[in-house]
Amino acid sequence: MNEVSVILSKVRDEGRKALLEPEAKSICRAYGIPVPSFKVAKNEDQAITFAAEIGFPVVLKIVSPQIIHKSDVGGVELNLKTIEDVRIAYRNILSRIQESKPGAKVTGILVQEMAPPSTEVIVGAIKDSQFGQSIMFGLGGIFAEVIDDVAFRIAPINKEEARLMMTEVKAYPILKGYRNQPALDTDALVAILVATSNLVMENEHLKELDLNPVLVYQKGATVVDARIILE
Repeated sequence: MNEVSVILSKVRDEGRKALLEPEAKSICRAYGIPVPSFKVAKNEDQAITFAAEIGFPVVLKIVSPQIIHKSDVGGVELNLKTIEDVRIAYRNILSRIQESKPGAKVTGILVQEMAPPSTEVIVGAIKDSQFGQSIMFGLGGIFAEVIDDVAFRIAPINKEEARLMMTEVKAYPILKGYRNQPALDTDALVAILVATSNLVMENEHLKELDLNPVLVYQKGATVVDARIILE
């Protein structure tokens, strides 16, 4: 079995539908979808060690099958620049989770490279009972659902279809360079869209996939947060 099959089998064996973020990101990485460097710490000392190995600044995130929206319960700490920052953030996250989600099973703390800020887009997939898997692209970040500037295609898609999807969203001029802003790496986004299509087509039990935000730069792009739901 390959890495993706092992992860999905483990999730099903445990009776879960939602993958943990490290599992979702490992699957993304296996398909060539770029994600920041990350490791899962089981204790405070590990978190400090991993942060030093990854390089500051870092992000800490709670890892729990009972917590999907981590920010809503204080499960995320951003832009940690020192060992002491990591130590305090680790303790604060666990303290807030114990208060807001006392019954949650904490499997670890994700220590992740802090990606530099940039334009945010969203890449997604959803399985429809009639049409099968469809791919989505649009403006990303916390306001994605409010702005609702997205384009869809039935999977599988190729590079040409992926590029055409991007041109259909109202925010496309931002990607191509707007006013004094430089053009962003649309080739990197095309690669992510095609890889996402391959991922959902080769794993038929995936019901939803949400890569949001995807930070796109003048050169390259990276998936900051990933969510995968099984049927």
